[in-house]
Amino acid sequence: MSYYRTLNLEKEPFSTSPDPSFFFHSQSHDSALKRLEIAIRLRRGLSVILGDIGTGKTTLLRTLLQSFKNDENYVFHMILDPAYKTEFQFLYSLAKMFDINMESGSTFDYKEALEKYLFQKGVDENKTIVLLIDEGQKLNVNQLELLRMLLNYETNEYKLLQLVILSQVELLPRMRRVRNFMDRIALKYLINPLDELETKQLIEFRLIKAGYSGSEPLFTDEAVKIIFEKTQGYPRKIAMLCHDCIERLVMDEKNIVKEDIVKSIIEGGVE
Repeated sequence: MSYYRTLNLEKEPFSTSPDPSFFFHSQSHDSALKRLEIAIRLRRGLSVILGDIGTGKTTLLRTLLQSFKNDENYVFHMILDPAYKTEFQFLYSLAKMFDINMESGSTFDYKEALEKYLFQKGVDENKTIVLLIDEGQKLNVNQLELLRMLLNYETNEYKLLQLVILSQVELLPRMRRVRNFMDRIALKYLINPLDELETKQLIEFRLIKAGYSGSEPLFTDEAVKIIFEKTQGYPRKIAMLCHDCIERLVMDEKNIVKEDIVKSIIEGGVE
């Protein structure tokens, strides 16, 4: 059932897909985004963004890419799932991603080829190579050691690889086990969940982005309060609960999400 027209909407307002156009600039998210962009443009090396599941790390990553989309001096590569079984598999994947032509070779050969690539792009061609790694909590100690090695490649002024790792906080103890890895972090930032006011602003922002043109708020303040209390300000949980609220709104042929609708969905275990 499409509820868009019924509720004065043009498209889905509460999708959980990492769409940059629906990226809400909370104080925490906006600060992370700006500091990341500065770190990359200054070529400072390693940036680590930490946050629990559902805090919007992946959407932040996609929004960061949008900030550089018209700048040909920046070459971005992205790893969405770094769950490689061996060091060689990780090296092979990086070489393939960087478009390094190697028919075969040892682990040493691949490391040497990566070094040559970074110097060619970063020094000879004056390009900034950026590697984005999502789901960083899946990185093991051996992979972190390899990334530490890649961060060693630098000129007198800057790092040749800009590495951005987005992860849950459980990665921190693993990073501490890798010698000198923590010392290489130029930016470490923790994304916090939203507060109650930001939760309200997020809901309103997404509705406006979806074309909402109603004469009054689609969610009452009381409904928003319950949504915040249930989700604790986690953007993904907010989106899922709001989506269910709107579905119920259409099914019950009502026009506004009030607290009774939110409570009935929570009590029914639908989130």
